[in-house]
Amino acid sequence: MEKYDAYSDEELIQMLREGETPVAEYLMDKYKTLVRKKARALYLAGGDHEDLLQEGMLGLYKAVREYQPDKEASFQTFAGLCISRQMYSAVVSAQRKKHHPLNTSISLNELEENQEEYNLGTAESPETILLDQEATENLRSAIEKNLSPFECRVLDLYLSGLDYLQIAEELERPAKSIDNALQRIRAKVNRTLEY
Repeated sequence: MEKYDAYSDEELIQMLREGETPVAEYLMDKYKTLVRKKARALYLAGGDHEDLLQEGMLGLYKAVREYQPDKEASFQTFAGLCISRQMYSAVVSAQRKKHHPLNTSISLNELEENQEEYNLGTAESPETILLDQEATENLRSAIEKNLSPFECRVLDLYLSGLDYLQIAEELERPAKSIDNALQRIRAKVNRTLEY
């Protein structure tokens, strides 16, 4: 491959176009340090450094294949651009999390073998689920019986994720009134749970 050292990149591309295929391997080897340099500056979510290097080498291969010596840019500039585009494209694609389910999935065999590691208990029976739902509904009903209509509204809004100020705004009441209502609700819920 040392026989190509005397030629410019543009001359090498011309030789490649004329059928001297070893030139492609020479150029790939010559510019792989550029790929490594660019890969160090990026992070690929869900991937590793090797994935970025592969993307960069793919970009370099595209540059070798598509470069046209009669254009204004040098091959080195064109190769750098192709490498960067390929890597950035991979990073953006990884950030979209399009393949997240595939990248984070585990096989059923692995799941079965490592059941304790994945905190998989035994499946609850339909009867247990129904009884839990009934107990939850009974508890909710008991709590609501002890609350005033205003306190019920405050609790519903609080459980839907609103904070004190948002609840106050929604109910057109002072924030202190909401704070007091939530304190009363906590006390009533604790008394209900004690029974």
